[in-house]
Amino acid sequence: MYKDLRTMVAAFEASGELVRVREPVSPVLEITEIADRASKSPAPNPPSASAQRNDPRFHRLGGPALLFENVRGSDTPVLINAFGSYRRMEMALGCAEGQARSGPDGKGGFDAIGAIIGELVKPQPPRSFGEALAKAKQFAPLLKIGPKRLRGLGPCQQVVETGDAIDLTRLPILRCWPLDGDFASVGYPGGINDGVPGLGHPSINAETWERDVRGRYITLAGIHTVHADDRDSPKPASHNIGMYRVQLLGKDRVAMHWHVHHDGAAHWRSWKKLGQPMPVAIVLGGPSVLPYGATAPLPPGISELLMAGFLNGKGIRLVRAKTVPLWVPADAEMVIEGWVSHEAGVIGWDPRETDEPLGEGAVFEGPFGDHTGFYSMPDRYPVVRVSAVTRRTDAVYPTTVVGLPPQEDYYLGKATERLFLPLLKVLVPDIEDYDLPMFGAFHNCAFIRIKKHYPMQARRVMHAIWGAGQMAWTKTIFVVDESVDVHDTTAVLRAAAANCHPVRDVERVLGPLDILDHAAPRLGSGTKLGFDGTPRWTGEDIDGEPIAPPRPALSGDARERYLAGVRTIEGVRETALPVELGGWLLVSIEKTRPGQGREVLEAVWRVACEGEPPAFVVVVDRNVDVADFDRVLFHWCANSDAGRDAVVDRERGRLGFDATGKDAGDAHAGQAVRAWPPIIEMDVATRELVDRKWSSYGIG
Repeated sequence: MYKDLRTMVAAFEASGELVRVREPVSPVLEITEIADRASKSPAPNPPSASAQRNDPRFHRLGGPALLFENVRGSDTPVLINAFGSYRRMEMALGCAEGQARSGPDGKGGFDAIGAIIGELVKPQPPRSFGEALAKAKQFAPLLKIGPKRLRGLGPCQQVVETGDAIDLTRLPILRCWPLDGDFASVGYPGGINDGVPGLGHPSINAETWERDVRGRYITLAGIHTVHADDRDSPKPASHNIGMYRVQLLGKDRVAMHWHVHHDGAAHWRSWKKLGQPMPVAIVLGGPSVLPYGATAPLPPGISELLMAGFLNGKGIRLVRAKTVPLWVPADAEMVIEGWVSHEAGVIGWDPRETDEPLGEGAVFEGPFGDHTGFYSMPDRYPVVRVSAVTRRTDAVYPTTVVGLPPQEDYYLGKATERLFLPLLKVLVPDIEDYDLPMFGAFHNCAFIRIKKHYPMQARRVMHAIWGAGQMAWTKTIFVVDESVDVHDTTAVLRAAAANCHPVRDVERVLGPLDILDHAAPRLGSGTKLGFDGTPRWTGEDIDGEPIAPPRPALSGDARERYLAGVRTIEGVRETALPVELGGWLLVSIEKTRPGQGREVLEAVWRVACEGEPPAFVVVVDRNVDVADFDRVLFHWCANSDAGRDAVVDRERGRLGFDATGKDAGDAHAGQAVRAWPPIIEMDVATRELVDRKWSSYGIG
């Protein structure tokens, strides 16, 4: 771990993990396209053996961290993709090979930190005086992890800008994707934000604003807040750090986007109830453990500052902010201080469906190209009036791109997967290991391995996970037994195809979903799926389906004839039945009308098959390459809700999913289709620009 961003940059550069880009670049789309290409290229150095074992297919990816030293419109360099590989993420957390948290064998990896957490959360009390002493020694370092509150100024306050000196447009804030901030492009009326005070810039005309400023977002900041009940506390226990997107709106205005279940949103509601604006600090940089600490799914009442202090081996240094009553990390690069309007209304406001005005203190925020791989649609969020910008004299601006994986958030999420396994095993002792596959974008899918001891154990585990903290948002769960490598996507899906009868062994439940799940028929709620991929035991014969041997996969000439039959269906473009997945049929179609995805699935049921047909069928749009099963599964998770888009063949025991893009005409069984977002893709002009300039960037 590193005390501040510049120390981390120096370590990355010394390790061959960072490239300095001196070519002039634009923060509007160009940096994103460069970083996106880098993130999907091979990493400079291999990660720990632990990472290689836990992510056998993708541990090689990540490319280098990039430091852009000449960003148009700003004097501040931009650091991006810093946490975009296993190796750099391990270095940032101090668990790379040979670092302080690399474990007893020194080989490192996230599992080394997970092992420390595992020892701390073991429920067994000491059985002797000797064990008590050992336990005390084990817990002693925890006495040092609380934040260290300093007097005076911190390095993050070498320059202080207030009043008219504030100009957020001089910061190299990125527009990541073409439609960011352009709500008219996704079907909403223009002019919704006309009249909102503080928007725009007195020296920037509307045309220039649209070209150079619209849709720029802060994406890698820690958002520091406290509950209103702690407003007078010198050491507020509720001090929270979240990582939420922040949209640039004007010279001293930004929009704060958080989800209703986030602690920051709960704090805002407490200030709203009090009738006062909420103080906020938007912190960029600092100790290398802070970005992970801000994203960690901590239990209620546990501060991210404590988690960061634990990872750091000592407390995070804090100083008082200049214009808001908050403590901020002293060693940050930059702090944007301000006040969140308490007058803004709640989310769920659609100007096309209501006469209710936008209201005071609010802005229509979005759309934004999100980690789901799609744009999250615009909604009403509170405005922040910025009261100060403090920074180092030579500050570096850290940022990230969110979009189709892998991006930096993939490695932050993988760290959570390993660090929190011991806690998950305390909550659900049946779990031996788990994996959050890349195609699931974290909340959409989880693979779980258990040691099976009794019938229906897999279903018990599913429901336990759906009630376990932030795992409760998981949309799809696959459970396998100890014979299956839970980190091997193909092995898990193959086990599901063989052992999971689509009528008998798939659990469907209604529940909360990620608010970014655009396929959900209602905002934040829909149908979850659980696949029991464990071998069948006596006592698991339900829904009229008796226990049967594992379903064999089609092969040879029978397989080819079956695929040829599927290709004769109207609208079908391509088909695949990957051998490594067993019984998963993947179909792309030329969709020309609502409901066609379901029609194709019903037609698949009528195709003759010499043997057992595939258990599961996924239908996607023609622009999805069915030869890339990761991309097909990504669209399956993102574009389907099982309560609306699943089609069952009870006669032959099959389950199909319409994972095509949808509109209102695709509603089914009383389940609506909400406004459907575009998938994220870069515009042609930016791709061609980066193609022409690639050699000048010096990335390789």
